[in-house]
Amino acid sequence: MDDGSVGDLFRRAAEHAVRFRDTISDRQQRPQVSYLGSLEAFREPVPEEGASGPEVIDALAAKAEPGLHAMTGSRFFGWVIGGSHPVGVAADWMTSAWGQNAGNHHAAPAAAASEAVAAGWLLDLLDLPRESSVGLATGATVANFVCLAAARGEVLRRVGWDAEAQGLFGAPPVTVLIGDDAHATVFSALQFLGFGHDRVTRLKTDEMGCISTSDFGEAAARVSGPSIVILQAGQINTGAFDDFAALMPIARRIGAWVHVDGAFGLWARASARKRLAEGVDEADSWATDGHKWLQTPYDCGYAIIHDADAHRRAMTIAASYLPPSHEGERDPSHFVPELSRRARGFATWAMIKHLGRKGIAAMIERHCRIARQMADRLRGEEGIAILNEVVLNQFMVRFGAGRADEEADRLTQRTVERLQADGVCFAGGANWRGRKVMRVSVISWLTDDSAGEMAADAIVAAWRAVSDTGDAATGCETVP
Repeated sequence: MDDGSVGDLFRRAAEHAVRFRDTISDRQQRPQVSYLGSLEAFREPVPEEGASGPEVIDALAAKAEPGLHAMTGSRFFGWVIGGSHPVGVAADWMTSAWGQNAGNHHAAPAAAASEAVAAGWLLDLLDLPRESSVGLATGATVANFVCLAAARGEVLRRVGWDAEAQGLFGAPPVTVLIGDDAHATVFSALQFLGFGHDRVTRLKTDEMGCISTSDFGEAAARVSGPSIVILQAGQINTGAFDDFAALMPIARRIGAWVHVDGAFGLWARASARKRLAEGVDEADSWATDGHKWLQTPYDCGYAIIHDADAHRRAMTIAASYLPPSHEGERDPSHFVPELSRRARGFATWAMIKHLGRKGIAAMIERHCRIARQMADRLRGEEGIAILNEVVLNQFMVRFGAGRADEEADRLTQRTVERLQADGVCFAGGANWRGRKVMRVSVISWLTDDSAGEMAADAIVAAWRAVSDTGDAATGCETVP
């Protein structure tokens, strides 16, 4: 570099980042400009001449910040995503600066070692079988993909078919049983793996989005041959858990591989709410996120598989130039699809080290308490209905309660728009059972009781403005 020291450049970037974080609670809790505005800010011809490092960093901050969401703030409830805790971010900055390719333990010994230790800590915190293998992936989408790839290979291996070598051409059909309200990314993982998102057997769910035990039993009775069952720990809208105690014995009777999508709900097992996921440890695989309740920065997910051999068969990448693993060594490339990838173990290790078992449990309990308090506050307002029992950190709100469905849909959508335009807090809209709702997710490490109270008051104020005057939101585009 001929335009200053590395230290000066890094400090400049840190100053921009610190200023953004320090002012996050004082600004509107939404982007100041839309995508089109951000596109206009960034758009320019390919530079013919390079710019200095400090100029680039300053320009990036100036162009990006107006289009950044307040996802790291205390009043962001739009999606089930954590707040990128500063300790994890600092560890991630060091990860970038170290520039380690975490593909194997010879290339990056420290990265592999941090992953191995963090994997053991995760199994302990979530109280899952300690002999399970853990792959650090980009998020729950890829974690689900990894787990279901291992499931596909193993259930076919049991009937004499080598899916890793032969693929699916001519393979025995695999029956996949999945709840109607499973997360969209699980259906995507099934699509990527060749199962098709529409070919699977979708099971009826109750008002909380949980699989019907009777429907599951009837579907299971029709299964012959290899099968995979997908259950859920934490439904994306209601936070509810499938009845593992009732469903697991049925799945075992048909010899199914049981996978659990626990992107955020699996973390209940690290808290006093462990009872919600009682029996989940009897499954074969689990997917969860670090960038949700563990508050690691993006991107970080965990694919956890009880049968480590099945995990390795599905994911191992072999080449003559790659050094072999030795007895007792955990090779990171055996558990995720990427060979070249980020060293996610450092931030995971740092966050568990920082929060500890007690800190993680207390944070989860605080978020669940705040969700209940917010729901109770909203429930007391005329015209507002809470559509689910608040068992975890998620709840749905509908506005115009008691009015015709179409009118309530319109009022709900306009209230979401008004709330987002006001910018005191951010919550998004969704569809539930064919009707419009506002969905609230309480999961940022910064969110405390006062932030919850402020957000609930803002939601009530938005509803009153819409119901009293019919005003629609203006300004920033809304997020559907």
